[in-house]
Amino acid sequence: MTTPATWHRRVADSFGDRVRGVRDWDVPAPVDGWVARDVVDHLVTWLPGFLSAGGVELEPVPPVADDPVAAWAAHEQHVQALLESPRAEQDFTHPHAGTRPLGRVVEDFYVADVFMHTWDLARATGQADLLDPGYCAALLRGMQPIEDVLRSSGQYGPAVPVPEDAPVQDRLLGFIGRDPAWRRPAR
Repeated sequence: MTTPATWHRRVADSFGDRVRGVRDWDVPAPVDGWVARDVVDHLVTWLPGFLSAGGVELEPVPPVADDPVAAWAAHEQHVQALLESPRAEQDFTHPHAGTRPLGRVVEDFYVADVFMHTWDLARATGQADLLDPGYCAALLRGMQPIEDVLRSSGQYGPAVPVPEDAPVQDRLLGFIGRDPAWRRPAR
């Protein structure tokens, strides 16, 4: 059984490998209107606001606009330290997450987001974009029953149709509104 801290380290390290592999931060990303830099900016900005709404503060990080690699590295360390602290076992109350142990909330909302955005950054920058199929399947199983809630949140676009027998990664990507066949446009 993995803990939120263990799972975060694994997923964040994989995303961090992609961050360190970026050569052009201005290439388009699969999220409409985003470039590679925006993927990192999204991940380092939304979690602090989310946690703050429940009374938990993360240390600030360098601006992504100045240095996406440094911003990600600092953010990853702050989140890891939080998940390895006793605070991770304490109840956390948030209007959108209810009341649950902080580590589980971070795992369910944030670590899953880092995992899915790993594909975005990898695909945008021409890096390896294969995701863990077991986690893809688990996320898809968990998200399908709450599809209406997810879509109404505004955080997911319309589903992209993929064949029922497509690889689980493609089915997850289609479910969250990504075209698994997306390729960055020629520049």
